Amino acid sequence: MVTQTDLMDYTPVRGCMALKPYGNRIWELIHEQLDQMFKDTGHENVSMPMLIPESLLLKEADHVEGFAPEVAWVTQGGTEPLQERLAVRPTSETIFCTMFSKWVQSYRDLPLKYNQWCSVMRWEKTTRPFLRTAEFWWQEGHTVHATAEEAEEETQQMLNVYKTFCEKNLAIPVFAGQKSDKEKFAGARATYSVEAMMQDGKALQAGTSHNFGTNFAVPFNIQYLSKDSKLEYCHETSWGVSTRLIGAIIMTHGDERGLKLPPMIAPFQAVILPIAAHKGGVMEKCEEAFNALKAAGIRVKLDDRDNVSPGWKFNEWELKGVPVRVELGPKDIENGVATVMRRDTFEKTTIPLDNLAEEIKKLLEDIQQNMYKIADEFRLAHTKDVHTYDEEDKIKEETNATSRNMPFDQTPFGDTCVCCGRKADKVMYFAKAY
Repeated sequence: MVTQTDLMDYTPVRGCMALKPYGNRIWELIHEQLDQMFKDTGHENVSMPMLIPESLLLKEADHVEGFAPEVAWVTQGGTEPLQERLAVRPTSETIFCTMFSKWVQSYRDLPLKYNQWCSVMRWEKTTRPFLRTAEFWWQEGHTVHATAEEAEEETQQMLNVYKTFCEKNLAIPVFAGQKSDKEKFAGARATYSVEAMMQDGKALQAGTSHNFGTNFAVPFNIQYLSKDSKLEYCHETSWGVSTRLIGAIIMTHGDERGLKLPPMIAPFQAVILPIAAHKGGVMEKCEEAFNALKAAGIRVKLDDRDNVSPGWKFNEWELKGVPVRVELGPKDIENGVATVMRRDTFEKTTIPLDNLAEEIKKLLEDIQQNMYKIADEFRLAHTKDVHTYDEEDKIKEETNATSRNMPFDQTPFGDTCVCCGRKADKVMYFAKAY
């Protein structure tokens, strides 16, 4: 699907992909909308170098141990071997920390709330486009705070930003919660995640938010002079989402006819298809409709190609997942209407041309909400509460499920632990995951 819909193509380096214009536009829309949410919560964008000296990675033991198997190294510059290996960034905690140690001196400098949009490299053994690639595009937020309470507040806030974005903008319902100690990010004190369910029942980790406490501040000597003139270590956070979100969109909403894109991130929210374009007045009306939709802020495409049939166009734009198809032919024009089909339900209706833009805007809002509703109903129907160890064993045996996260509401579903029979005080989501 990802190649047939022109989202991406494979490149000569194993596990690397080229985003084509259609796929890149989806990522641009994700970027634009998320970036505004970051700015609305007081964050600023910066850019950091992609090469990180090995000595920096070695400063935080858990961090380097967690990433060592995936690091790609630069060992030669031009014709000369390097005295120190340089890592192609798998993530940027260490370079941010190096700079934070220079930029933070006093409590007056805090907090620093930064984000960067970039690509990273992780030498994955098994790769799949938009799910797990060697190089991928993402954003990574890095913040520094005076207190543990401020850092925890930041961590939770950004998790909620991701939850809101997934559910409102991508129409993907998620479970938000804390990762187990075994599953948390290398070097973090606590990791939180949003977990989405795909149509095959598997979980996809859609975003993470980490509270580092002082785990990086101590080895990197990130200190500030407090109001009491005491040197204190800073508390840090990190959070990120990636082009994996495009994979989540595909596998949450797609069907046997191709992509099904939520209107908020669809490159084209509507496509106008002339029917019998050679007949007088058809193209003129299509151009009028195009201009009206564009003026209303709708991302619209007028497909005026004359070398393929309308049926070909119908199939192509269904495959590409455009939320609304607008058909305009001589009979439509005679009746003063456009024939409109919605991609989520394939329902057809007619809309008066005089009110086309306003009605399509309403239709797009309804499609966005309906896509979320369908995905949420599927998720709830495929989420089961387990009360006995036999049930848990059966689920693991059938699915190879792993722990995903612990919901914030830790009211146990039962009184006893399914494993040991003692009083239960934790609830955990398990799923087979990508």
